[in-house]
Amino acid sequence: MDFLIQGFVQGLGLIWAMDEETTNIVITTLQLTGLSMLFILALGLPLGFLLGYFDFPGKRAVRTFVDTLLAMPTVVVGLLVYAFICNAGPLRKYELLFTIQGMAIGQVILGLPIVVAYTASAIEGLDRRLRLTLSTLGASGGRLALTSLWEGRFQVLVAAITSYGRIIGEVGSAMMLGGNIKWHTRTITTAITLETGKGDFALGIALGVILMAISLALNIALSFLRRRATN
Repeated sequence: MDFLIQGFVQGLGLIWAMDEETTNIVITTLQLTGLSMLFILALGLPLGFLLGYFDFPGKRAVRTFVDTLLAMPTVVVGLLVYAFICNAGPLRKYELLFTIQGMAIGQVILGLPIVVAYTASAIEGLDRRLRLTLSTLGASGGRLALTSLWEGRFQVLVAAITSYGRIIGEVGSAMMLGGNIKWHTRTITTAITLETGKGDFALGIALGVILMAISLALNIALSFLRRRATN
């Protein structure tokens, strides 16, 4: 137990002193997840609106496919993306392997189904009278989508936070696509995996505390939004 207590104390010391390596890992993680969420929301919100608002042939099959992707293993996503961006893959000319951009592709694939599925459910749950009112007022296209998304904004925010929680805590895809390169593509989860294997519990614990703090903040935000949505 002594080494755990010592590691915990040293880990808190690294956080308090704003250790350069720890800070770099956190910044890299935030850059990666921020870029990923930008694309997840840009793609997921309109796709979720279309899936939830309109009826079309094969909608049930599409919805089932999206729901299936919610549980896709991170290592499978990493493997598939790796096959496309590696030196022998069709996207090799873009040199995305072992870069933040390449890692973001994997995270977008992981987080996108969550936003699409939750947004579709939010739109489907809207009062039917809203649709009639919007149609009567002549709303269409972008205005129709924005108004509907605004009415379901709490559920949409829950979708975004849940998606962020999914991608910031994943390790398989980030490890395969980023290579866990120090000062370059090392994230909180990949660094914890590496440092724990090396026996450096201090840095691992410091990063674990930071990750737990982020997770706690996300859970608090989710609880708040759920209360607002049910009131």
